[in-house]
Amino acid sequence: MFFILSKLLDVFLSPLSWSLVLLAAAVPWRRRAVRSWKRRRLFGALGLGLLGLSSCMPVSQFLAWRLEHATTPTYRDDVTYDAVVLLGGVVDEEVTEKSGQPAYNDNIERLVMTHKLLQDGKAKVAIISSAPLDPKRPEIGEAVVLARQLESWGIARDRILIEDRARNTRENATYSQAIARARGYERVLILTSAFHMVRAAECFAAVGMPVDTLAVDYRDLYAMVSNLMGQQPLHFLETIGQQVVAGALALPAVTGARAAVRKPHVALAGLLDYAEVVVQEGDCV
Repeated sequence: MFFILSKLLDVFLSPLSWSLVLLAAAVPWRRRAVRSWKRRRLFGALGLGLLGLSSCMPVSQFLAWRLEHATTPTYRDDVTYDAVVLLGGVVDEEVTEKSGQPAYNDNIERLVMTHKLLQDGKAKVAIISSAPLDPKRPEIGEAVVLARQLESWGIARDRILIEDRARNTRENATYSQAIARARGYERVLILTSAFHMVRAAECFAAVGMPVDTLAVDYRDLYAMVSNLMGQQPLHFLETIGQQVVAGALALPAVTGARAAVRKPHVALAGLLDYAEVVVQEGDCV
C-alpha cells in the first residue's frame, strides 16, 4: 500500500497535474456552464499561471537549489565505513536491454563515487539497492548491471552486495537495514544525488537505521558550467578554469573549488596528446 501511495502522490503533487485540473475546470463542458464564465476564467488564469511559473527556469533552479542544500552531508573522511549503500536510479534498463550494453542516466555520479569510496578503502563493501523494472528479466536489473560495472572497474565481487527487492526509497532503507543487521554493519554510509538526499535520509531515519550521508550530483553546479560553456568566445583554458572556479565558489556552502580543463588534439610541436590547465582556490579534498 505504501508503495502505491508513494507513486500516486508523485502525480497528485505535480504542478503539471494541478495545472491540467485547473485548465479542465475552465472549460465549459456543458452549455449551462457558460454562465459561470468569471469563475472559469479564474481557473484558466490560475492554471496557465501555475504552468508558466513551474516551467520557468529561474523558479525550477531555485527549487532545485533549496532541495539540494536542505541537508548537510555527514560523511567523515577519517572513517572507514562497513558499507556504502548505493541507491538506485542510475540505469536505463530499457535502453540497456535494447542495446545490449549498460546505459546510464544523469545520476551516474552515484556509481562513480561509490567506486571511488571502495577503491580508496573508505568503504569495505557496497550494498546496491534497486529492484529490476521487469521482474522477469533480473539479469538486466539495475543492481545487477551496477554490480557488473563495479566489478569491471576492479572491485572484487565479494565486496559487492546486491539488494534487488527495493522499489522505492522506503524499501531501500528497509532492505538495506536487514542486510546491515544480518552482517553486523555498524557504520553505514548512504550515497545518492543531492536532490534525493532529504527523502533518503528521512526514510532511513524512519526505519531506525543510523547512517552518515554523502550527496553527489549537484545540478546547480552542472547548470553553472553548462551556461558558462555556452558563452562565446572562450579562447583560453585558464580563463575557463578561472570562471568555473569563481562560479563554484559563488554557490552556497562552497569553500573550495578545483577545475581541470583539458583540450585534446593540441596543435603544438612535440609529443603532446592534450593540454590541461588546473585552477584551484580554497580548501579542496
